[in-house]
Amino acid sequence: KRGSKSICFISRVASFVRSAHFFWISISSSSMDGGGGDSGSVATPVQQKAHEAWRIYQHYLDKTTPHATYRWIGTLVVALAYCLRVYYIQGFYIIAYGLGIYLLNLLIGFLSPLVDPEAAGGSDGPSLPTRGSDEFKPFIRRLPEFKFWYSMTKAFCIAFVMTFFSVFDVPVFWPILLCYWIVLFVLTMRRQISHMIKYKYIPFSFGKQKYGGRSGSGPRAD
Repeated sequence: KRGSKSICFISRVASFVRSAHFFWISISSSSMDGGGGDSGSVATPVQQKAHEAWRIYQHYLDKTTPHATYRWIGTLVVALAYCLRVYYIQGFYIIAYGLGIYLLNLLIGFLSPLVDPEAAGGSDGPSLPTRGSDEFKPFIRRLPEFKFWYSMTKAFCIAFVMTFFSVFDVPVFWPILLCYWIVLFVLTMRRQISHMIKYKYIPFSFGKQKYGGRSGSGPRAD
């Protein structure tokens, strides 16, 4: 009974988070689209304030784009604060489990190519060269690094806020959830690594060949 209640609660939390996410997207898109034209006269003061706050938030968010190291350090601090919070109160393990599933889904999107060679038939797509004479093709992710960071940071912040509401503290036997997540992580990563080996791509930039001109073929164009 406890397991069925936990599954039902997870589905309700997932639907709530999905609805809140779509609501936030609709609010942000409507505020961005309603900034000009004839709809500006219809906007209420609350909508104008929301639009202004969204523009300021988006401005500072765009300024963090080139500072990947500082962005990930901030995310690490937020994740550490969340882990300390869960460890201190000894609860909200169902939230941690849902967060782990969501982060695993983000990781798979970050490691996967934009065009799946298996779905595309292996003909066209951002595949990497298999021989040294092939033209270098950069790896294009299905989930870019910035969106991966932003979604992960937002997920940790939402999970941290949810730990202040006792309604989300469902009593569960956390070792079972931990073992299940570890098994799911191992199976998913094994499938992803097999996909990398099969289609010969590496989702990271270090160790790849970089264009620098041919040595001994004349002056290099900078």
